[in-house]
This record gives sequence, C-alpha cells and structure tokens, in this order.
Amino acid sequence: MSSSVDFLLETMVKRRSIRRYQPRPVARELVERLLEAAIWAPSAHNRQPWRFCVVDTVERKETLAQAMGARLRSDLERDGTPAELIEKDVARSYARITGAPVLIVLCLTMIDMDQYTDERRNLNEYLMAAQSTAMAGQNLLLAAEQSGLAACWMCAPLFCPDVVRDVLHLPEDWQPQALITLGYAAEAREKNRRPLETSVLWR
Repeated sequence: MSSSVDFLLETMVKRRSIRRYQPRPVARELVERLLEAAIWAPSAHNRQPWRFCVVDTVERKETLAQAMGARLRSDLERDGTPAELIEKDVARSYARITGAPVLIVLCLTMIDMDQYTDERRNLNEYLMAAQSTAMAGQNLLLAAEQSGLAACWMCAPLFCPDVVRDVLHLPEDWQPQALITLGYAAEAREKNRRPLETSVLWR
C-alpha cells in the first residue's frame, strides 16, 4: 500500500504547469485516455457535471485566442492599465493558447444538479458542481503527467465565458471554467510549496 501511495505522490510532486510545448502532435487516443481518467473523479450526488471541449485545429485555436485576447484588452483598458502592459498580457495569452497542440476547455453544467427555492442553497449547489469539475481537471492533469505529457491549467475562461462559448459553439448550459493546454514539454520548470505546517490545524 505504501509503495502505491508513494508512486502517486511522486506523480503529484513531479507535475509542473508547462506553458511551452513542442510542435509534436498528441494522438487522439491518448487524449481520450486522459478524459477517461478525468471522468472518474468524485462528484456531488454523482451527477458528473463536467463537460469537455477538445480543440486541436490551428484555425480554431487562433480564433479562440484572438477573441479571448480582445476581451482581455477591453477589460484592461477599462481598468486603466498602461497600453504596453496590455499588449504584453494579450500577446502572452495568445502565445500560450496557440502554442499548445491541444486545448481542453473544461466546463460544468447545472442541468442535472438539484434546484432549490432559495439563493443560498442554489449557490452551494453551483459550488458543488464547480468543485466536482475541478476534481475532474485534477485527474486529467495527473494522468497527463503520468503519460509523459505536460499541461497547464488556465482560469481565463472564467473572465469571458460568453466569448469561449460563442467561438466554440458550446451548448448553452456548458459553463466554461478552465482551459487546459496540453502537449509535450518544451521547457522545464521548478516549483515549491510552503511547509505543510503553515496550512494545517490539528484539533
């Protein structure tokens, strides 16, 4: 048992958020295996609210990157951000999205979740769906690491869900939560964590 736990922990510790990829394509069969791993995450009421849109064509990636970049530029201009910083942010976003062989847009749907008569419980139900969908994304990231692939979780779709939905022609109930870039790493990154005791209380 301990060796299995150690093996899983090693995969978790090795995983990095990689933002630069080789042009080498990723086989569809491999992407499907990652998605299969994703859907075995736990979910609230076992409703499995996750949905996935796989984007692997150059044209659609470019269209998505341009549309999301336009919204980012508009938001930053309203914030009064200096023009040179805006262009730097937009260019960085475009490069990350178009530079990945595969994009997986992680969405949630509330269609099978419970509905209540009060806002408090409906909000909690939404949070339960979001947590479930995030756990599916974590499964996918770990499966990618174990398969020799690199990936990065981008939260940008939360800031422009309508843009993502329109560009990708997603069903109306699909709510974009994250964009996972996927491919073979073209960079190496280091990471660290604060000491465990800074985040834990024992009672």
